[in-house]
Amino acid sequence: MARVIFLGTAGNTTVMAKGLRKSGGIVVQLEDLQFHLDPGPGAVSEAVKIGLNLHNTTGVLVSHRHINHCNDLNVLVDAMTYGGSERRGILLAAKSVIHGSEDERPVLSCHHQKMLEKIIVLEKKGKVGVELVEIHALSADHSDPHAVGFKMYCPKFVLSYLGDTAFSEELVQELAGTDLLVLNVPYPGKTGKGQNLDCNAALDIITKVRPKLAVLTHFGIGMIKADPIHQAREIQKISGVQTIAAKDGLILAPGQFDKPRSPVKGYY
Repeated sequence: MARVIFLGTAGNTTVMAKGLRKSGGIVVQLEDLQFHLDPGPGAVSEAVKIGLNLHNTTGVLVSHRHINHCNDLNVLVDAMTYGGSERRGILLAAKSVIHGSEDERPVLSCHHQKMLEKIIVLEKKGKVGVELVEIHALSADHSDPHAVGFKMYCPKFVLSYLGDTAFSEELVQELAGTDLLVLNVPYPGKTGKGQNLDCNAALDIITKVRPKLAVLTHFGIGMIKADPIHQAREIQKISGVQTIAAKDGLILAPGQFDKPRSPVKGYY
């Protein structure tokens, strides 16, 4: 059975430091495959807490180098390879995560590079096949110029995770055919700042893409004060697309998309 597990929904370290939300990223399980997306602070401890076996991790996907998306990358690699005793697993990540930049070191250490079976820089419009899954890089407009999102073509559904990005028509076009759309939405209403989404921009994307289910996550302080559940209901009311606000520990069963009942019935 396919599962999508939200290990944390914090949009920044302030939210996490106040204990309002965790920031462990998202785990996607498909038969014998297990992918960990954006392992932020606490990714390993939160995964262990809910009983996930980190050694089963097939691949780690990192959208960009900001700390709440990649802080636990090295410790996750260490855990999934038994401290390097088994050279295994694949890393798909933005260029800045693997190679760094002119003023920043790579996030992935040289020591942990040697533990992985394969390391792939995923740039915009790049494509990689991992057994049953084909992963496409989505365009992202963010302060990390190498940032990407991920579109995962799974056997029974298509999952798109935008990562951190501003709205763009190019991105909307790339999202066509998405069943499960996961949007990082730090800001409520029309209060967006910088190159991130607010609820108004999320509504625009959801209305145009029309996935079977949209999930809001990655909440900032303003979003939490405005109540993510209320914001999701407003988006659903206007767009007509089923929309929910993720909570820490949320588990979705997207295999329900091919059945007549609502896919939200598949979470627990």
